[in-house]
Amino acid sequence: MKLSLYIAKRYLFAKKSRNAINVISAVSVAGVAVGTLALITILSVFNGLETLVSSIFNTFDPDLKITPAEGKTFIADTSRLKMLANVDGVACYSLALEENALLKYGERQFIATIKGVDDNYSNVTNIDSSMWDGVFSLRSENGRQWAIPGIGIAQYLGIRINFIEPLFIYVPRKTGGSNLNPEDAFNRRFIFPSGIFQIEQEYDSKYIYVPIDFARELIENDDGVSSIEVKFTMEADVTSVQKNVKKIYDKDFVVQNRFEQQEIFYKVMRSERLAIFFILTLILIIASFNIMGSLTMLIIEKERDIEILKSLGADNNLIQKIFIFEGWLISIIGAAGGIILGFIICWLQQTYGILKFQSDTLIIDTYPVVMKLKDFIIVPATVLLIGYWAAWYPVRFLTKKYLNKNEKQI
Repeated sequence: MKLSLYIAKRYLFAKKSRNAINVISAVSVAGVAVGTLALITILSVFNGLETLVSSIFNTFDPDLKITPAEGKTFIADTSRLKMLANVDGVACYSLALEENALLKYGERQFIATIKGVDDNYSNVTNIDSSMWDGVFSLRSENGRQWAIPGIGIAQYLGIRINFIEPLFIYVPRKTGGSNLNPEDAFNRRFIFPSGIFQIEQEYDSKYIYVPIDFARELIENDDGVSSIEVKFTMEADVTSVQKNVKKIYDKDFVVQNRFEQQEIFYKVMRSERLAIFFILTLILIIASFNIMGSLTMLIIEKERDIEILKSLGADNNLIQKIFIFEGWLISIIGAAGGIILGFIICWLQQTYGILKFQSDTLIIDTYPVVMKLKDFIIVPATVLLIGYWAAWYPVRFLTKKYLNKNEKQI
């Protein structure tokens, strides 16, 4: 193996009689390097986007969410709540009640979803870290109730944290009959905002937080909840905790972890990532045809060398290994160059944020990039596998042809 590798290196770096072979070899190295660079860079960008969106979801979504399998609300049984609190890995939980409502602030109106939560909600999620203005406070020390709308709702209605003009919330009555006055068909209450949150456009334009007792009175549902949202301890095993919670809340309930709450998004992200990987791998396969062309011309040029090696006692296996190593070295050099360049580009983007988004409405202004070790293992392995195939096929065919030709002449 040492002899075949040594000869392969000499063939690769030595000057050829036909300059086209040098050009094709350089193009082959460049093609592999660019393909490797593209794979590393794009996979790192996908990692960054997934991490970014996950952090957005983690601000709003709890570690575990319990909802009814049928209907919109259910009674939060006290005995089950005690059992839930005693599950190993559960740090705390919060009760939530959601309902669509009409918001009115001044002369403007907006349809949104009120989410009534208890005082423990800020311990279950990271919502208090996403405040655009004011603070996440559901009630003051003297018991005054407050609301926290999303920035999309606040901008449309013109809400400001001034405590001068109240926000009116309308919800249809459940027990009201027909009445000539439309306003009598709605429960109406007013509340003042204590802050404005900003997470993501979909959430910012949909939700407004209110105290759960305020929501219950407005919705006319004294005991019901829409969901129980659970936070895990740092050392909790997600699968184990979810399994234990499912034993408490049987088939009449749906118990979802963070991945399952946004299952469609994560599946789409992974499908897109896999599709991009296969597309770029296909491009690498096409680029590997340059390696085939380079080896084909090299084998034709080294026909005389093959005869000399055969006369010195080299067997067919040794000669084939020489040219296979030649093709593999092209892949190795290209892959190494692509990995180094990919690392440098990703590091520059992480450090200096060179490429920026053109929109000013996003929560970040530069493309997110996260480098993962597994990408720096999978990508070179894929490139080298393609490179080996690209070298093996022409070498097996052409060397066999010339070796048989030389044996006949002898």
